[in-house]
Amino acid sequence: MSVVENLEEIVFSLSHSGMFRSVPQRCLVPLPSIHELGMAMDAVSSVLFPGFYADSHVSPEQMPFYIGVGVDRINRIFCEQIKRGFCFSCEQEESQCRRCEAEGIKITEQLLRALPVLRERLALDAQAAYEGDPAARTIGETIFCYPSIKALIHHRVAHELYKLNVPLIPRIIAEMAHSKTGIDIHPGATIGDSCFMDHGTGIVIGETCVIGRNVRIYQGVTLGAKSFPLDASGKPIKGVPRHPLIEDDVIIYSGATLLGRINIGAGAVIGGNVWLTEDVPARTVVISNTVSQRPIFRSQEPI
Repeated sequence: MSVVENLEEIVFSLSHSGMFRSVPQRCLVPLPSIHELGMAMDAVSSVLFPGFYADSHVSPEQMPFYIGVGVDRINRIFCEQIKRGFCFSCEQEESQCRRCEAEGIKITEQLLRALPVLRERLALDAQAAYEGDPAARTIGETIFCYPSIKALIHHRVAHELYKLNVPLIPRIIAEMAHSKTGIDIHPGATIGDSCFMDHGTGIVIGETCVIGRNVRIYQGVTLGAKSFPLDASGKPIKGVPRHPLIEDDVIIYSGATLLGRINIGAGAVIGGNVWLTEDVPARTVVISNTVSQRPIFRSQEPI
Protein backbone atom coordinates (compact mmCIF):
# COMPACT_ATOMS: atom_id res chain seq x y z
CA MET A 1 0.00 0.00 0.00
CA SER A 2 1.40 3.37 -1.01
CA VAL A 3 1.79 6.00 1.73
CA VAL A 4 1.72 9.76 1.31
CA GLU A 5 4.90 11.32 2.62
CA ASN A 6 5.41 14.69 4.28
CA LEU A 7 2.08 14.64 6.11
CA GLU A 8 3.55 16.95 8.74
CA GLU A 9 4.00 19.64 6.11
CA ILE A 10 0.38 19.30 4.97
CA VAL A 11 -0.92 19.41 8.54
CA PHE A 12 1.18 22.49 9.30
CA SER A 13 -0.12 24.26 6.19
CA LEU A 14 -3.72 23.52 7.11
CA SER A 15 -3.22 24.52 10.76
CA HIS A 16 -1.23 27.71 10.22
CA SER A 17 -3.15 30.79 11.34
CA GLY A 18 -2.53 32.47 8.00
CA MET A 19 -4.74 29.86 6.34
CA PHE A 20 -7.78 31.17 8.24
CA ARG A 21 -7.73 34.74 6.96
CA SER A 22 -10.86 34.16 4.84
CA VAL A 23 -12.43 31.42 7.00
CA PRO A 24 -14.16 32.17 10.35
CA GLN A 25 -12.27 30.57 13.21
CA ARG A 26 -13.80 30.29 16.67
CA CYS A 27 -11.51 28.02 18.64
CA LEU A 28 -12.38 29.24 22.13
CA VAL A 29 -16.12 28.47 22.06
CA PRO A 30 -17.92 25.27 21.01
CA LEU A 31 -19.89 25.68 17.78
CA PRO A 32 -23.49 24.48 17.35
CA SER A 33 -23.80 20.78 16.57
CA ILE A 34 -25.92 19.81 13.57
CA HIS A 35 -26.07 16.26 14.93
CA GLU A 36 -27.41 17.41 18.32
CA LEU A 37 -29.93 19.75 16.71
CA GLY A 38 -31.10 16.85 14.54
CA MET A 39 -31.76 14.80 17.68
CA ALA A 40 -33.59 17.76 19.23
CA MET A 41 -35.86 18.09 16.20
CA ASP A 42 -36.53 14.34 16.29
CA ALA A 43 -37.60 14.80 19.92
CA VAL A 44 -39.79 17.77 18.99
CA SER A 45 -41.49 15.71 16.26
CA SER A 46 -42.07 12.85 18.71
CA VAL A 47 -43.61 15.17 21.31
CA LEU A 48 -45.84 16.95 18.80
CA PHE A 49 -47.01 13.74 17.10
CA PRO A 50 -46.57 10.88 19.61
CA GLY A 51 -46.37 7.49 17.95
CA PHE A 52 -45.57 8.86 14.49
CA TYR A 53 -41.88 9.40 15.18
CA ALA A 54 -39.34 7.27 17.08
CA ASP A 55 -41.21 4.71 19.24
CA SER A 56 -44.45 3.95 17.37
CA HIS A 57 -46.17 2.25 20.32
CA VAL A 58 -47.33 4.68 22.97
CA SER A 59 -50.31 3.79 25.17
CA PRO A 60 -52.42 6.45 26.92
CA GLU A 61 -50.98 5.30 30.25
CA GLN A 62 -47.43 5.81 28.97
CA MET A 63 -48.13 9.19 27.36
CA PRO A 64 -47.08 11.49 30.26
CA PHE A 65 -43.80 9.60 30.68
CA TYR A 66 -43.17 9.50 26.92
CA ILE A 67 -43.83 13.24 26.58
CA GLY A 68 -41.78 13.95 29.70
CA VAL A 69 -38.71 12.17 28.35
CA GLY A 70 -39.05 14.02 25.05
CA VAL A 71 -39.45 17.43 26.67
CA ASP A 72 -36.44 16.77 28.89
CA ARG A 73 -34.31 15.95 25.85
CA ILE A 74 -35.53 19.04 23.99
CA ASN A 75 -34.75 21.16 27.05
CA ARG A 76 -31.23 19.85 27.53
CA ILE A 77 -30.21 19.98 23.87
CA PHE A 78 -31.73 23.35 23.01
CA CYS A 79 -30.35 25.06 26.13
CA GLU A 80 -26.85 24.09 25.01
CA GLN A 81 -27.28 24.64 21.29
CA ILE A 82 -29.01 28.02 21.59
CA LYS A 83 -26.23 29.09 23.95
CA ARG A 84 -23.72 28.05 21.28
CA GLY A 85 -25.67 30.02 18.69
CA PHE A 86 -25.33 33.14 20.81
CA CYS A 87 -21.66 32.36 21.45
CA PHE A 88 -21.14 32.11 17.68
CA SER A 89 -22.25 35.73 17.32
CA CYS A 90 -20.89 36.98 20.63
CA GLU A 91 -17.99 39.41 20.65
CA GLN A 92 -16.62 37.77 23.80
CA GLU A 93 -14.70 34.70 22.72
CA GLU A 94 -15.06 32.99 26.07
CA SER A 95 -16.27 29.43 26.57
CA GLN A 96 -17.94 30.42 29.88
CA CYS A 97 -19.96 33.40 28.68
CA ARG A 98 -22.74 33.66 31.27
CA ARG A 99 -24.90 35.95 29.15
CA CYS A 100 -25.07 33.43 26.32
CA GLU A 101 -25.86 30.62 28.75
CA ALA A 102 -28.66 32.63 30.37
CA GLU A 103 -30.13 33.45 26.96
CA GLY A 104 -30.08 29.76 26.04
CA ILE A 105 -32.06 28.81 29.16
CA LYS A 106 -34.57 31.66 28.83
CA ILE A 107 -35.32 31.09 25.14
CA THR A 108 -35.57 27.32 25.50
CA GLU A 109 -38.26 27.82 28.13
CA GLN A 110 -40.15 30.11 25.75
CA LEU A 111 -39.88 27.51 22.99
CA LEU A 112 -41.16 24.74 25.26
CA ARG A 113 -44.14 26.86 26.31
CA ALA A 114 -44.96 27.40 22.62
CA LEU A 115 -45.10 23.67 21.80
CA PRO A 116 -48.83 23.17 22.60
CA VAL A 117 -49.74 25.97 20.18
CA LEU A 118 -47.35 24.61 17.55
CA ARG A 119 -49.02 21.20 17.87
CA GLU A 120 -52.45 22.76 17.22
CA ARG A 121 -51.14 24.61 14.17
CA LEU A 122 -49.36 21.57 12.76
CA ALA A 123 -52.52 19.49 13.25
CA LEU A 124 -54.27 22.02 11.00
CA ASP A 125 -51.45 21.64 8.46
CA ALA A 126 -51.93 17.86 8.49
CA GLN A 127 -55.69 18.31 8.05
CA ALA A 128 -55.04 20.67 5.11
CA ALA A 129 -52.77 18.09 3.49
CA TYR A 130 -55.46 15.44 3.85
CA GLU A 131 -58.19 17.69 2.45
CA GLY A 132 -55.98 19.07 -0.31
CA ASP A 133 -54.82 15.75 -1.77
CA PRO A 134 -57.32 13.17 -3.06
CA ALA A 135 -54.56 10.53 -2.83
CA ALA A 136 -54.33 10.87 0.96
CA ARG A 137 -56.33 8.14 2.72
CA THR A 138 -55.98 9.43 6.30
CA ILE A 139 -54.59 12.40 8.21
CA GLY A 140 -52.09 10.01 9.79
CA GLU A 141 -50.74 9.18 6.34
CA THR A 142 -49.89 12.84 5.76
CA ILE A 143 -47.98 12.98 9.06
CA PHE A 144 -46.02 9.83 8.28
CA CYS A 145 -45.32 10.45 4.60
CA TYR A 146 -45.74 14.01 3.38
CA PRO A 147 -42.68 16.28 3.11
CA SER A 148 -44.97 19.27 3.70
CA ILE A 149 -45.51 18.21 7.32
CA LYS A 150 -41.81 17.55 8.00
CA ALA A 151 -40.88 20.91 6.47
CA LEU A 152 -43.53 22.74 8.50
CA ILE A 153 -42.50 21.09 11.79
CA HIS A 154 -38.98 22.38 11.23
CA HIS A 155 -40.17 25.76 9.98
CA ARG A 156 -42.58 26.47 12.82
CA VAL A 157 -39.87 25.71 15.40
CA ALA A 158 -37.24 27.68 13.47
CA HIS A 159 -39.65 30.62 13.11
CA GLU A 160 -40.26 30.73 16.87
CA LEU A 161 -36.51 30.94 17.45
CA TYR A 162 -36.13 33.50 14.66
CA LYS A 163 -38.73 35.75 16.34
CA LEU A 164 -36.72 35.44 19.57
CA ASN A 165 -33.61 36.71 17.72
CA VAL A 166 -31.62 33.50 18.13
CA PRO A 167 -28.56 33.62 15.86
CA LEU A 168 -27.71 30.81 13.43
CA ILE A 169 -29.80 28.00 15.00
CA PRO A 170 -33.01 28.79 13.04
CA ARG A 171 -31.08 28.65 9.75
CA ILE A 172 -29.53 25.31 10.67
CA ILE A 173 -32.96 23.85 11.49
CA ALA A 174 -34.40 25.23 8.25
CA GLU A 175 -31.60 23.73 6.18
CA MET A 176 -32.13 20.33 7.85
CA ALA A 177 -35.66 20.29 6.43
CA HIS A 178 -34.42 21.63 3.10
CA SER A 179 -31.93 18.78 2.73
CA LYS A 180 -34.55 16.16 3.67
CA THR A 181 -37.55 17.45 1.71
CA GLY A 182 -36.30 19.75 -1.04
CA ILE A 183 -38.47 22.52 0.47
CA ASP A 184 -36.46 25.66 1.22
CA ILE A 185 -38.20 27.97 3.72
CA HIS A 186 -36.30 30.81 5.36
CA PRO A 187 -37.08 30.82 9.12
CA GLY A 188 -38.15 34.45 8.89
CA ALA A 189 -41.10 33.67 6.62
CA THR A 190 -44.52 33.93 8.27
CA ILE A 191 -46.84 31.05 7.34
CA GLY A 192 -50.48 30.96 8.41
CA ASP A 193 -52.49 27.96 9.56
CA SER A 194 -53.64 25.10 7.31
CA CYS A 195 -50.75 25.39 4.86
CA PHE A 196 -50.20 22.56 2.37
CA MET A 197 -47.20 22.22 0.05
CA ASP A 198 -48.23 19.47 -2.37
CA HIS A 199 -45.28 17.32 -3.50
CA GLY A 200 -43.06 20.13 -2.29
CA THR A 201 -39.82 19.56 -4.18
CA GLY A 202 -38.18 22.80 -5.24
CA ILE A 203 -40.41 25.21 -3.31
CA VAL A 204 -38.50 28.33 -2.17
CA ILE A 205 -40.02 30.79 0.32
CA GLY A 206 -38.03 33.92 1.18
CA GLU A 207 -37.34 35.56 4.53
CA THR A 208 -39.90 38.37 4.45
CA CYS A 209 -42.68 36.41 2.75
CA VAL A 210 -46.04 36.45 4.55
CA ILE A 211 -48.49 33.64 3.77
CA GLY A 212 -52.09 33.66 4.99
CA ARG A 213 -54.38 30.81 6.03
CA ASN A 214 -55.43 27.86 3.91
CA VAL A 215 -52.83 28.42 1.17
CA ARG A 216 -51.86 25.59 -1.15
CA ILE A 217 -48.49 25.66 -2.94
CA TYR A 218 -47.31 23.11 -5.49
CA GLN A 219 -43.82 21.92 -6.36
CA GLY A 220 -41.26 24.22 -7.93
CA VAL A 221 -42.86 27.49 -6.73
CA THR A 222 -40.57 30.41 -5.89
CA LEU A 223 -41.73 33.19 -3.58
CA GLY A 224 -38.63 35.28 -3.98
CA ALA A 225 -37.18 38.76 -4.29
CA LYS A 226 -36.27 40.96 -7.19
CA SER A 227 -32.93 42.78 -7.26
CA PHE A 228 -32.29 44.27 -3.83
CA PRO A 229 -31.07 47.76 -2.87
CA LEU A 230 -27.39 48.28 -2.06
CA ASP A 231 -25.78 50.59 0.47
CA ALA A 232 -23.02 53.12 -0.26
CA SER A 233 -20.38 50.39 -0.21
CA GLY A 234 -22.29 48.19 -2.65
CA LYS A 235 -23.49 45.65 -0.09
CA PRO A 236 -27.13 44.46 0.16
CA ILE A 237 -29.29 46.39 2.63
CA LYS A 238 -30.59 43.92 5.20
CA GLY A 239 -34.07 43.71 6.68
CA VAL A 240 -35.99 45.25 3.78
CA PRO A 241 -39.36 43.58 3.04
CA ARG A 242 -38.77 42.11 -0.41
CA HIS A 243 -40.89 38.96 -0.79
CA PRO A 244 -44.56 38.41 -1.72
CA LEU A 245 -47.59 38.79 0.53
CA ILE A 246 -49.97 35.86 -0.04
CA GLU A 247 -53.47 36.34 1.37
CA ASP A 248 -55.87 33.59 2.55
CA ASP A 249 -57.16 30.76 0.33
CA VAL A 250 -54.65 31.27 -2.48
CA ILE A 251 -53.53 28.38 -4.73
CA ILE A 252 -50.16 28.60 -6.50
CA TYR A 253 -49.57 25.90 -9.08
CA SER A 254 -46.26 24.24 -9.97
CA GLY A 255 -43.37 26.18 -11.39
CA ALA A 256 -44.81 29.65 -10.70
CA THR A 257 -42.32 32.39 -9.83
CA LEU A 258 -43.56 35.34 -7.76
CA LEU A 259 -40.98 38.06 -7.14
CA GLY A 260 -40.85 41.21 -5.06
CA ARG A 261 -43.16 42.78 -2.46
CA ILE A 262 -46.31 42.05 -4.43
CA ASN A 263 -49.73 41.26 -2.96
CA ILE A 264 -51.69 38.20 -4.05
CA GLY A 265 -55.32 38.79 -3.09
CA ALA A 266 -57.46 36.33 -1.16
CA GLY A 267 -58.79 33.41 -3.18
CA ALA A 268 -56.56 34.08 -6.20
CA VAL A 269 -55.27 31.21 -8.32
CA ILE A 270 -51.81 31.45 -9.87
CA GLY A 271 -51.39 29.05 -12.78
CA GLY A 272 -48.35 26.88 -13.46
CA ASN A 273 -45.12 28.43 -14.76
CA VAL A 274 -46.38 32.00 -14.38
CA TRP A 275 -43.70 34.70 -13.90
CA LEU A 276 -45.29 37.40 -11.76
CA THR A 277 -43.96 40.73 -10.49
CA GLU A 278 -47.21 42.68 -9.99
CA ASP A 279 -50.16 42.59 -7.60
CA VAL A 280 -53.06 40.21 -8.20
CA PRO A 281 -56.61 41.21 -7.15
CA ALA A 282 -58.64 38.90 -4.94
CA ARG A 283 -60.36 35.93 -6.64
CA THR A 284 -58.41 36.34 -9.87
CA VAL A 285 -56.95 33.58 -12.02
CA VAL A 286 -53.53 34.27 -13.54
CA ILE A 287 -52.29 32.05 -16.37
CA SER A 288 -49.24 32.21 -18.62
CA ASN A 289 -49.43 33.51 -22.17
CA THR A 290 -47.03 31.20 -24.00
CA VAL A 291 -46.79 33.64 -26.94
CA SER A 292 -45.97 36.92 -25.19
CA GLN A 293 -44.72 35.35 -21.95
CA ARG A 294 -46.86 37.89 -20.08
CA PRO A 295 -49.36 36.81 -17.42
CA ILE A 296 -53.07 36.90 -18.27
CA PHE A 297 -55.53 38.02 -15.58
CA ARG A 298 -59.16 36.91 -15.65
CA SER A 299 -62.04 36.42 -13.24
CA GLN A 300 -61.85 33.25 -11.24
CA GLU A 301 -62.96 29.94 -12.70
CA PRO A 302 -61.92 26.37 -11.88
CA ILE A 303 -58.50 25.18 -13.07
